[in-house]
Amino acid sequence: MDENTQVLRLGEATHPSPLLGRRDQFIPEGARVLLGSTLPEVEPYLQRGQLPPSFEQAGPRERIFFDPKGIACGIVTCGGLCPGLNDVIRAVVLTLYYSYGVERIYGFRYGYAGLAASQGIKPLPLTPAVVEPIHEQGGTLLGSSRGPQELDDMLQTLLELNVRVLFTVGGDGTLRGATALAKEILRRGLPISVVGIPKTIDNDLHWVERSFGFATAVEEATRALVAAHVEAKGAFNGIGLVKLMGRHSGFITAHATLANSDVNFCLVPEVPVSLQGFLGALEERLRQRHHAVIALAEGAGQDWIDGEVARDASGNLKLKDVGAFLRGTIERHFDALGLEATVKYIDPSYTIRSLPANALDSEYCLALGQHAVHAGMSGRTNLMVGYWNQHFTHVPLELVTGQRRQMDPSSELWQRVLASTGQPSVM
Repeated sequence: MDENTQVLRLGEATHPSPLLGRRDQFIPEGARVLLGSTLPEVEPYLQRGQLPPSFEQAGPRERIFFDPKGIACGIVTCGGLCPGLNDVIRAVVLTLYYSYGVERIYGFRYGYAGLAASQGIKPLPLTPAVVEPIHEQGGTLLGSSRGPQELDDMLQTLLELNVRVLFTVGGDGTLRGATALAKEILRRGLPISVVGIPKTIDNDLHWVERSFGFATAVEEATRALVAAHVEAKGAFNGIGLVKLMGRHSGFITAHATLANSDVNFCLVPEVPVSLQGFLGALEERLRQRHHAVIALAEGAGQDWIDGEVARDASGNLKLKDVGAFLRGTIERHFDALGLEATVKYIDPSYTIRSLPANALDSEYCLALGQHAVHAGMSGRTNLMVGYWNQHFTHVPLELVTGQRRQMDPSSELWQRVLASTGQPSVM
């Protein structure tokens, strides 16, 4: 068994689950989900007489660590907005209240700032009545923010409110903060569980097949590409340029390209492109077909633009505006050639971020929230609820935050993009 996938527990689970008698199936201790899904991935381990690497399977256990009547729980949402945040909040609250009988649930407002006692931001008491309608709305009921807070400051709040399970909803920066908090809690020997729920619209977290909000983002990005195609065909040598989310990973851009299939150029951070090579290919496209659609991830082409690199409060690189840069560059390029070209530029990023989740994401958020509660009540900590090989899993936070998930240019996904767009593999 791979030691790196082992999930920490606060202690022995001695309380019978309130779910006993209300459901037929529980996940047995020791249930695992294989990391590999093909024979070549697992065969070397079997030949050596070893168990292949695996994750602990998520789900309700027959015995839990916490007495639900004696504790409070908390939830915090951090980072940028993303479809499904309210769905997750609602799922956590309803599962805690109705499945486990936890009646004191706090929503910490404006990210980790709301968890820091020194900030003076009072938590929002969460009840089924409070969260009943929020899944129909975009954004987050609790608000959000970026940037770290002092560990002692946050722990003071948890101890004063008797919070024994904290659910942290966010991406890489949020989960790094959750890791640091969980480690300090364990160092002090405190009975507090920290459970992460994967929120990143870019789908760039490792060891989870899909983060919530991603399906909604792809669906809405496809609408923008449809509009760009209409605009491009409506003018002689029309160019529809759409900038989509994807700081370091181009999954939204790639999947929206495939869903639309009218895109002619898909530019993503993982595949470096020569600016002059791209302009040459675009020129050839217009000479032949007199219109073109470009799907551009926000993290692509950063090396095209001069200037210093800055960072935000969470330490993330502040990207240069490649969309505006490319629009101007294309216009100047064709002006210099004396060729007529019209660029219609669309940036739907904030529209997409603020939408309610679609049906696929809503269902997924419900399951993530439920499994996060099961994990926390069983006394597991320093983990994220993931989804891998058709099963929900428990993933140690250090595995998630150790590296960023990116698209492999040799993958079947990118090869399908190249086949769909017809763009040169080397520009």
